[in-house]
Amino acid sequence: MARKKGLTFYEKEKKISKSMIREIFSTVFCAFAAVFVAFVIVFSVGMKVGVIGVSMEPKLYNGQEVLVNRLLYRLSSPGRGDVVAFLPNGNKNSHYYIKRVVGLPGETVQIVGGYVYINGELLVEDERYDKIADAGIAQVEVQLGSDEFFVLGDNRNNSEDSRSGNIGPVKKETIAGKVWFHLPCGEDDFGFVK
Repeated sequence: MARKKGLTFYEKEKKISKSMIREIFSTVFCAFAAVFVAFVIVFSVGMKVGVIGVSMEPKLYNGQEVLVNRLLYRLSSPGRGDVVAFLPNGNKNSHYYIKRVVGLPGETVQIVGGYVYINGELLVEDERYDKIADAGIAQVEVQLGSDEFFVLGDNRNNSEDSRSGNIGPVKKETIAGKVWFHLPCGEDDFGFVK
C-alpha cells in the first residue's frame, strides 16, 4: 500500500491516569492548606482595625481598615516613624487610635513654633506634615518615661494625640501593635503603611 505524502495529524487520545488524578488532588490540597495556614497566622498574630477620623490623612482615611501586627512589639519596641494602634490610657472601652511615633522612651519632646523638637533638636520630618498650630501639653518639654512614646497624627492640626492632656504619652503596654498594611478605601489601593 502506498503511503500518502504530505502532512498528517494524528489526534492523540487523552487518558486520565491515576498519577494525574493524584497530582491534581495534591495541588488542590496544598493550595487549601496554604490558605488555611495564612489565615491562622494573620488572625493569631494580627488584627484588623478601622480608622476613625481624619487624623492620619492623607495616608489613612476615615473608615479604612488596616492590619495590625500584634507580634512584632512583643519582640521589639516601636521605632520613630512607626504607625501604631493603641488604646488611649489602656481603656478597653475605647476604640483603637492610630498614630505615628515621634518620641521614644527617655527622650524629651517639645513643640516650638509649630515644629517638633526631640532632646532640644529639631526633628527632621517629611514636608507633607503641616506646621502645628496647637502644641498642647508639648508647649513645655515632655519627658518620656522608660516605656513611653510620644505619638502624633499625620494630619497634625486635626488629630487628638499625645499633645492632648487626656491621652499624653503612650505606654508600651497599651500599644496593640504596628500598623503594617491598609486595605482599599474608595479609589485607594491596598498597600503597606510607611
